[in-house]
Amino acid sequence: LSFLQERLRCVLGLLLLLHSTDSFYVPGVAPINFHRNDPVEIKAVKLTSSRTQLPYEYYSLPFCQPSKITYKAENLGEVLRGDRIVNTPFQVSMNVEKKCEVLCNFPNKPVTLTVEQSKLIAERIREDYYVHLIADNLPVATRLEFYSNREEEEKKKEKDVQFEHGYRLGFMDGNKFYLHNHLSFILYYHREDVEESQEHTYRVVRFEVIPQSIKLEDLKADEKSMCTLPEATGSAPQEIDPTKENQLLFTYSVHWEESDIKWASRWDTYLTMSDVQIHWFSIINSVVVVFFLSGILSMIIIRTLRKDIANYNKEDDIEDTMEESGWKLVHGDVFRPPQYPMILSSLLGSGIQLFCMILIVI
Repeated sequence: LSFLQERLRCVLGLLLLLHSTDSFYVPGVAPINFHRNDPVEIKAVKLTSSRTQLPYEYYSLPFCQPSKITYKAENLGEVLRGDRIVNTPFQVSMNVEKKCEVLCNFPNKPVTLTVEQSKLIAERIREDYYVHLIADNLPVATRLEFYSNREEEEKKKEKDVQFEHGYRLGFMDGNKFYLHNHLSFILYYHREDVEESQEHTYRVVRFEVIPQSIKLEDLKADEKSMCTLPEATGSAPQEIDPTKENQLLFTYSVHWEESDIKWASRWDTYLTMSDVQIHWFSIINSVVVVFFLSGILSMIIIRTLRKDIANYNKEDDIEDTMEESGWKLVHGDVFRPPQYPMILSSLLGSGIQLFCMILIVI
């Protein structure tokens, strides 16, 4: 009886220990429920371009930084893709609208870009770089609307909607560079069904952005970090002159919309995205490398075979014909056991496995 009581105490202790521990889940697999006014963290991933193969870190450009920069622990795939997930100073709360807010901590003092920073931003804009952000592990996307048919009657009826990953850092007009310094975030949420006595919970199901370039003089900021957006027809874009210092304000707005899309289907839009930017540099580079390596291997094989065939086609006397040359000289060493066969087989097995894994990953 005492033995059974002791066993029962151990089982109860283990159950209490398991109950007190936090549950483990893979980020992005388990849904996160938000209440109203709960913070929704906006993180930056990287800067990419279809014209180059070099991704850059988000803070490689002089964007507004939070008081403490924290990098997220990444897996192998994220590291190989060049992701450097880091926090940003965007303050976004669930189902809370923001018309316009200054991003940096000095609402009445604009950000001053040095000549070197201006040159760097202009170079990134010329190379057509995109900025990638995430909210609740959902990447940001830019909505593109266009008409599929050119007939005027059908133009008013149907629009084709596509999305592209991230948002464009800026644009060029002639020889002038313009930076997208205002971001209009549009986040879609799905309201979860709960009991009457419980508070409603929300889940993020889509993350869109509308980038804008607004001149410093058109953005009117007050002491509370609030700003006023100008009308679309009367605003001028923010120019970045790479030959001198530039002053500007980084601002953002937040708009929430309810969606019927459930959390389990929130990736459908992203998985059907078509990359509008063709990576010509990557395609040409891959084709050149393949042809170059194929040519080198073909030359080596042809030269080796020609030499061996020429040696074996010589009609010499019987003794010369009995003598073997070239790669056939190793026939006597094929079945000769090497020293330390177990160590050799272990190293060969692990080495081939590692080599194949590295080859597939790269």
